[in-house]
Amino acid sequence: MIPNPESVFTLLPWLGPTAAFFAGACIGSFLNVCIYRIPAGKSVVRPGSQCVCGKPIAWHDNIPILGWLILRGRARCCGARISARYPFVELLTAALFLACWFSFEPAKAVCGMVLVSFLVGGAFIDIDRFEIPPVFTIGLAVAGIALSCAVPSLHGQAHEIFPVAAVRSGLLAAQGMLIGSATVLWIALVAEAVLKKEAMGFGDVLLVGGIGAFCGWQGAVFSIFGGAIAGLLWLCLAVLWSALRGKKFLLKPLDSEGEKSGVALGAHLPFGPMLAAGALIYFLHMHKLIDPIVAQMSVLIWR
Repeated sequence: MIPNPESVFTLLPWLGPTAAFFAGACIGSFLNVCIYRIPAGKSVVRPGSQCVCGKPIAWHDNIPILGWLILRGRARCCGARISARYPFVELLTAALFLACWFSFEPAKAVCGMVLVSFLVGGAFIDIDRFEIPPVFTIGLAVAGIALSCAVPSLHGQAHEIFPVAAVRSGLLAAQGMLIGSATVLWIALVAEAVLKKEAMGFGDVLLVGGIGAFCGWQGAVFSIFGGAIAGLLWLCLAVLWSALRGKKFLLKPLDSEGEKSGVALGAHLPFGPMLAAGALIYFLHMHKLIDPIVAQMSVLIWR
């Protein structure tokens, strides 16, 4: 007799959170590989993890989070410094997996973990290269629609006839994808007309579409404006921190003459991390506040 998963988690309440955190740390370790290799066109499977000196990294030195702490941020083979971003990505992913577990029932929590994986990977690639590969944008949208049909509760659909709930949920995912991508596309076109230069990459348009597939059009719209607020706050803090250190804050992208750009209207910032932050804030918490307000406004408008 196969035990009921809910009864297992009831008897062993620590099992679910522990598994979620461990899975998140392992996925975060894999995302570190993806963040480096996918933009470079390299396989994420072969070769195995290697040090900058070319020597393979032993499995016991590659344990998520703990490996970096044990090695104190230095490679065992050559003593090269290992970036603290590796354990940060692993810890961030693990923490977000844990938040999903505590926020939703198991099936929807797993959907949230898939969303987290795509957003974290895409966000860090955007930070490095100012682009988001299609696997993290189109892949997010495809996964969102597929999981919406498999887990109708992702869009709050509950019906005693599963196919009916699955179709409704899938349609809501498609609606969120189309409205989300269309909204950010129009914003990008208007901004480009005003600034006379590209204001937003097409990867951001596709990313918001993927967010809409998971979070509905409400979550997609929230990620756009919530991401803009998050970006403004980050920029203000970055400029303030640079000023306190007596340095001029410079943006990463290079201008046409190969120099770093300063803060100015139309300067480029990676918007993917901001969109990801807005989407996760909505998915994990703000949907409880936003969705009832939107529902009430819809009733007033369409009465």
